[in-house]
Amino acid sequence: MKRIPRLCLHRPSGRYFVRFNGQAVYLGTDRRKASAEADRLIAEWLARGRQPSVPANDLTVTMLIARFKEWADGYFRYPDGRPTGTVQRNIAPAMRYLRRTYGNTKAVEFGPLALDALRLRMVEDGLSRSYVNKLTMIVKRCFRWAVSKQLLPVEVHAALATVEGLRLGKSQARESDPVLPVPDEIVEQTLPHLQAIPADMVRLQRLTGARPDEICRLRPCDIDRSGDVWVYTPPSHKTAHRGHKRRIFIGPKGQEILRQYLLRPGEAFCFSPAESEAKRRADAHGRRVTPEGYGNSIGTNRVRRPKRKANDFYTVMTYRQAIYRACDRLDAKLVQKAIEAGETVEGRLFARWSPNRLRHTAATEIRKRFGLEHAQIALGHAKADVTQVYAERDMSKGIEVARIVG
Repeated sequence: MKRIPRLCLHRPSGRYFVRFNGQAVYLGTDRRKASAEADRLIAEWLARGRQPSVPANDLTVTMLIARFKEWADGYFRYPDGRPTGTVQRNIAPAMRYLRRTYGNTKAVEFGPLALDALRLRMVEDGLSRSYVNKLTMIVKRCFRWAVSKQLLPVEVHAALATVEGLRLGKSQARESDPVLPVPDEIVEQTLPHLQAIPADMVRLQRLTGARPDEICRLRPCDIDRSGDVWVYTPPSHKTAHRGHKRRIFIGPKGQEILRQYLLRPGEAFCFSPAESEAKRRADAHGRRVTPEGYGNSIGTNRVRRPKRKANDFYTVMTYRQAIYRACDRLDAKLVQKAIEAGETVEGRLFARWSPNRLRHTAATEIRKRFGLEHAQIALGHAKADVTQVYAERDMSKGIEVARIVG
């Protein structure tokens, strides 16, 4: 971490100065005035993210991207300090397009036509319309941030703000498929091909409608077990920065799944890949038919220094990967059966599904059985219109109206 600059005295000339990023700024011979000026300059330097002041005409897009990403890496984090994933999933791809296309361009010269050209390149690369609009908004935010730090004149962002997002049916960009609930039959088919721990994670997420990250980060100390319905309060979640408090309610079925994972220290994570891997190895050893003393003994065929080790908790990526692998195993089994039956197989027979779809499935069931308000509370949404995205409308009500009325 860079040290905070301090006021220094240049003895040969009697002038006071402050050094920023290796460059000295002289402030005169009056110590009181120099101290006040130094405080102002240091505050501005900290506000710029400890970066030197660069004239707007000298700032290139590549230089701007470097500063913006450094700020974003520190800004987009949960209250516990973990990165939210916004930088990796959205900001990094947007900045990659911007740097490759306009990296050597002066940032002050990047205007609406350049943004249109950048967006066209995204469309040509096959990105969906909604994702193109998201990346375009991030590019605009990068220049808005630069204006707020006085790196660029306000006219630059004002000009970019005139570029509207791509509209449905008004562009050549493809439309992305909506994220739909995963049917329970599909989930049940997948569960036998999952290891025991991720299978219990899937069951618990399906019952509670929690986000994948909330399931991965579950700890005994975060669960209030004083009532007949347990209340899980994640220490950090997606909307914590907005002041929202998230509560996840766990009923008798979820409690039965979770009970065996609570016999550990309160700060330990309930679902551990390291435990899952140890259990998988133990099960494999239990199925061993080779007599002891023949073949490999336990542990002799392992890599002494593996490049990757099982972590103490699942991430959203590793949780999703576990489900994908289970889907692949089931698909391979179905394909093999079809081939043995003499059928012609082209492509996959069983499609992959991701854990975020379980949240849609739970939301749809809760809304159908209890109504929109119950679904809103269960999913932890501040507004009901957000719940509408997750919970599919109950079409049976419309069918019933049509049957009676028309």
